[in-house]
Amino acid sequence: MKVLHYLLGLIFSISMILVLLVTSIEAVLYWSPGYFEKEYHKYQVTDEIDIEMDDLLHVTDVMMDYLKDKREDLQVVTRVGGTQRTFFSQRELDHMVDVKNLFIAGLNLRRGCLLLAVVSAGLLYFLKGKLSSILPLAMCVGTGLFFLAACLLAAIVSTDFTKYFTVFHEIFFDNDLWLLNPNEDLLINIVPEPFFVDTAARIATVFGGSVLLLLAACLLSLYCSKRNKRCHQNNTIGTVM
Repeated sequence: MKVLHYLLGLIFSISMILVLLVTSIEAVLYWSPGYFEKEYHKYQVTDEIDIEMDDLLHVTDVMMDYLKDKREDLQVVTRVGGTQRTFFSQRELDHMVDVKNLFIAGLNLRRGCLLLAVVSAGLLYFLKGKLSSILPLAMCVGTGLFFLAACLLAAIVSTDFTKYFTVFHEIFFDNDLWLLNPNEDLLINIVPEPFFVDTAARIATVFGGSVLLLLAACLLSLYCSKRNKRCHQNNTIGTVM
């Protein structure tokens, strides 16, 4: 029975870590005021494609709403190079459909993991497992292993970001629409590779910080649980004597 208890605890742990990962991505892209504007200034995007910052931020807002399925299409007309035009080409629109599907899949994964975490904790409680000790211990083991794996992956990717950025696209996209031409497609100009490097680093920082906080909370919970257990044992011995 103990094996089942710890298996449920591990499922809970992995589920919560994946929830933190997806939430970290969302936090960087949607909950960081001025992040895109700061990056656009950093890489002089408005000068590169000859667009006003307000217009570019409007395009960005439309794009981010589209990725969250708050818009049915990504058609947006703005002024580029002094000329009124549709911002995205057909190839970019087709690629963004794939990006949207991937983003929505991530949000669905988070919902599924939250449900799985609740079910795992519920089963553990129903099977009379010690939630106060099993879950923190499982979280410590799970977060520790996942954090080590994440650090190893980050170290590997940092050796050649371009290579592994390409591998990422080849894994998650079953077409070559992501291969855009900077001379024709504006999307690749507003979010160049250095933008993705910055964003990946920011996500890693947010995710790593949240995992460390969770790990610290679990360790504190285990410490308090053991201290309370010792106090209870001492009180019991004192009562018997």
